[in-house]
Amino acid sequence: MEEPVRIDKWLWAVRLYKTRTLATEECRKGRITIDGVAVKPSRIPKIGDIIKVRKNPVTYSYKIIGIIGKRVGAKLVQEFAVDITPPEELKNLEIKQQMGSIERDRGAGRPTKKDRRDLDRLQDWD
Repeated sequence: MEEPVRIDKWLWAVRLYKTRTLATEECRKGRITIDGVAVKPSRIPKIGDIIKVRKNPVTYSYKIIGIIGKRVGAKLVQEFAVDITPPEELKNLEIKQQMGSIERDRGAGRPTKKDRRDLDRLQDWD
């Protein structure tokens, strides 16, 4: 029987967050949910739970298939979590990356009418 592990520690152990402190902060901000309920960092996850991790603009979904408290190598993560993120969510990330080129440089001033029309045309392109 596995020893109970806090959700923030599990998120860190399976490399969803670089530090445990980041995982704890994300739980406190309500960006980690289990079965649609925001969780506190002290929540004990169970095998079979579906965890949703919101990292804008994508909400990743993972199914817990193993409990672990110590950080493991990237190749071993698949023994403890399965990524079940729907393809539509991953498409949001792709769109965000493409839109990144639209951002204006700081200090470039307000967009001109022509710039605004071009931006609107790009956003309506979908």
